[in-house]
Amino acid sequence: MRSNRAITRAGVSMAATLPMIAGALALGIPAAHADGPARNALTGTRPLWATANADKGAAADSARVNARVYLAGRDAAGLAAYAKAVSDPASPLYGKHLGAKQAQARFGATKAQVSAVKSWLKSAGLTVTGVTAHYVAVSGDVAAAEKAFGTQLHNYAKGKHTYRAPAKTASAPAALKGAVLTVSGLDNAPHKSDHDEQLPPPDAVFKNAGPFSSYFGSKTASSLPSAYGHKIPYAIQGYTGKQLRPAYGAGKYTGKHVRIAITDAYASPTIAFDAGSYAKKHGDAAWKTGQLHQVLPADYTKTEECGASGWYGEETLDVEAVHAVAPNADVTYVGAASCYDDDLLDSLSKVVDNHLADIVSNSWGDVEGNQTPDLAAAYDQVFQFGAVQGIGFYFSSGDDGDQVAASGVKQVDTPANSAWVTAVGGTSLAVGKGDAYQWETGWGTQKANLSADGKSWDAFPGAFTSGAGGGTSKTVPQPYYQQGIVPKKLATANNKAGNRVVPDIAAIADPNTGFLVGQTQSFPDGTQRYSEYRIGGTSLAAPVIAAVQALAQEARGGKAIGFANPSIYQRYGKKGVFHDVTDNPTGSGLAVARTDFVNGLDASGGLATSVRVLGKDSSLHAVKGYDDVTGVGSPANGYVQSYKGH
Repeated sequence: MRSNRAITRAGVSMAATLPMIAGALALGIPAAHADGPARNALTGTRPLWATANADKGAAADSARVNARVYLAGRDAAGLAAYAKAVSDPASPLYGKHLGAKQAQARFGATKAQVSAVKSWLKSAGLTVTGVTAHYVAVSGDVAAAEKAFGTQLHNYAKGKHTYRAPAKTASAPAALKGAVLTVSGLDNAPHKSDHDEQLPPPDAVFKNAGPFSSYFGSKTASSLPSAYGHKIPYAIQGYTGKQLRPAYGAGKYTGKHVRIAITDAYASPTIAFDAGSYAKKHGDAAWKTGQLHQVLPADYTKTEECGASGWYGEETLDVEAVHAVAPNADVTYVGAASCYDDDLLDSLSKVVDNHLADIVSNSWGDVEGNQTPDLAAAYDQVFQFGAVQGIGFYFSSGDDGDQVAASGVKQVDTPANSAWVTAVGGTSLAVGKGDAYQWETGWGTQKANLSADGKSWDAFPGAFTSGAGGGTSKTVPQPYYQQGIVPKKLATANNKAGNRVVPDIAAIADPNTGFLVGQTQSFPDGTQRYSEYRIGGTSLAAPVIAAVQALAQEARGGKAIGFANPSIYQRYGKKGVFHDVTDNPTGSGLAVARTDFVNGLDASGGLATSVRVLGKDSSLHAVKGYDDVTGVGSPANGYVQSYKGH
């Protein structure tokens, strides 16, 4: 399961709008406005926490600033429009993707734009430290940054900390004629993401205690109290690809000739060995030479702050889950230098700029309240460049339900909230004897412990522990593809005009019906060796859906699906394409029993027995039709086949 997010990114709840993406009006992104006759405002660069009451005075002129000036490109409006058209099955341009070089030549920044931006920044006294196809990185003191961006930088109280931020919205010279998308780094609050489930760190072994079910319901907890008036099964030991493939209609398809990329922070040093060992042990196709690649940065940063070792397990889960469902797909792991947004954006850009894959699985994110419009615009631009090239991004929707218990505020996750990505929600999955699909519920868990006398469950059904992230965005307008499908009550929950609702689609996520993963871990005797444990979270759902998309692309003759949301929603309501997932599919209440090692390793520290109730996701509900736990549902037998010839 997923760890509670310890994210301290600057929080905003204004519309996620930036000036140079006016062409995204079809997705609800408004145009820029001028900030005086000589400068253009870079909307969203002043965070909402930078208030007059929180103002602690001007930042020292000599303090250092590291910023990125993101480039709007030669035709930002055209980029958004083409990304929409090429992804929409109803458009005559559908599927007419461009190559990476073609996309840059048509929509990327010109040499003249880059030169003008660099000259402006240098003239203010800033030093250019790096230039990419997407941004110009600069460094300098506060005085130079204030001169460049037309705003004073002050110190502001934010919670228990003090951070620097612009005293008013930053701006760029109007003479740059729309060359600047936005600037990030003027506020120095941490901008970082977390992976989406609780993972045992590889430096401390973790094991599940039994008894287990080998498939759902195979072993009944007959000696334990009943729940909902009947005896319940033990949680499964962990599904494998052999069980997941038929559940989601894989059929004969294996992802052959399809490329999948996975982005996370850092990189597991044992990933090749672990993935190979797991495939061999569980009957997946052996990894072929050159089938698993890694694209890694030269150096890593902030390893302690980001908990680098925890990301190793994330990569292991993602790689093994993708291969289990799409065993012949080519997999490229792209590791970021840290968990900070700038570095994660660089990883996504590597995928797009080099077209490393057509399908990108991303099991990380933050809460929407911590997102800032400047970074939202930078992310969306990368996603749009991906869409133009036929690259689709799949993001886990989060593991804290409506987020109230974890963050105190009802909200969705980001970048899953972007109108340009496929947000993947979570389910509890029952695969029965003979690998037969039985049912799914919306993933939401309540936990009650066994009473001291062993005769009942304390305070049954217990407290909410985790569930699929979902709900209505407060910042992103409703995209066209959700109109008429997402219930009006959900779409208008935060805005009469309608906003984006998360997720779009769903797959297995509940750790009580989770996936068995294999990873090298450290044991108490000091040895490091391969070990296995069950895991879940929407960090599992995202790579599973990415793998299913690889099967669908193979069924389509290898032609890229690209940004998939328009085609996913087009299939909504068609017979046999989706499992319509609801909270209580059996009508009798659902729960499983679990016995866990208190110390996470063995019985020497004692055992803890509990009941885990399924289908109870905070205030969110999986109902008939579209819902904010599972979206349109999970892929059924007809999903992959529906892409054949289309």
